[in-house]
Amino acid sequence: MSSGWYPRGRRDAEGRLRHYASRLPLVEVDSAYYALPGRRNSELWVERTPDGFRFDVKAFSLLTGHPTRPQALPPDLRTRQADLTRRREPAGGALLDEVWGRFAEGIRPLREAGRLGTVLFQFPPWFAPGARAERALEDCAERTAGWPLAVEFRHPAWWEAERADDTRALLTGLGATAVGVDTVQGLGGSLLPVAPVSRTDLAVVRFHGRSGAWGSGGKEDRFRHDYDVTELAAWVPRLWRVARQTEELHVLFNNCCADAAVRAAETMRGLLTRPRR
Repeated sequence: MSSGWYPRGRRDAEGRLRHYASRLPLVEVDSAYYALPGRRNSELWVERTPDGFRFDVKAFSLLTGHPTRPQALPPDLRTRQADLTRRREPAGGALLDEVWGRFAEGIRPLREAGRLGTVLFQFPPWFAPGARAERALEDCAERTAGWPLAVEFRHPAWWEAERADDTRALLTGLGATAVGVDTVQGLGGSLLPVAPVSRTDLAVVRFHGRSGAWGSGGKEDRFRHDYDVTELAAWVPRLWRVARQTEELHVLFNNCCADAAVRAAETMRGLLTRPRR
């Protein structure tokens, strides 16, 4: 990361995490989406952060039906399935079982240390409401029994007014936290800026930025946005309503270019902790 938020001399992996954990109480592990998390890394994360710090871990792409390059798998698994790039449903069979097992083992130190905030399953835009999707969610809930499970939908139909109550009830029945989002509006496939509550123990809201390239372009273009204080302040009443319904609220920033996310997180924390009139 090329930013001035991390002080000089603390820009290696250990230094960045220790500095981050001294300023903020929660981090999202986005790297677990691109490669299976390793047990040793999880052990180091526990060692390098204070008691009470939490890690929200994003589920590996293969577990949510996203296209997954064979090179993203551990070397010994790459020959088990030659082409995962066109997958449009969660993988099945022995490969899936093995990947699930390795993912679980990779995050085990976080679970055992009480540092796992949630495991975030972000389903792709084609994952529309229907019987097939509900079966996939049921399977996900069974495989994550005992985990703090959170679900984010990228298909806008899940939270449209006529279906929102059913979606919330579905997630409640599965023991899953519904993930609310903030993103750009007015594009095809734009997600409603909702903050649903499906469990009383945890709510999660992710801020993705408001780039006009959300529906196109590369990752940096989609997530390139600096939230200004007015945009963040508009969410404060909504977040307080959510907080009153849950024991814990996680607010995460995914506008991940340079230091935009950490600065937005600090601004939002200041807004939320400011005395209310």
